[in-house]
Amino acid sequence: MNNSNTILNKLTAIESLLEATNQTKPLTLVEAAKFLDLSRSHLYKLTSERKIPHFKPNGKKIYFDKSELVQWLKRKPTRTLEETEEKAASYIVSGKGSA
Repeated sequence: MNNSNTILNKLTAIESLLEATNQTKPLTLVEAAKFLDLSRSHLYKLTSERKIPHFKPNGKKIYFDKSELVQWLKRKPTRTLEETEEKAASYIVSGKGSA
């Protein structure tokens, strides 16, 4: 019983270290494309159009911050049907919808 608790504690510590490493390590173009489920060419196009956050420390290789990619993914959430109906109702009530 004590041995299994020791192993479990060590595994938890290792897991925490791995999570911390993954959050701070920049992603390469290939890793970011896989993370975002995009083709490399499309991701490269997004970088060339400056539509996605990235950095080029040496002017050539492209890197990404994983937390910035997550924020980028969440930038334009789709409203639920209920939210859309509430927005439409408040628009009509405010008088902005009348001609």
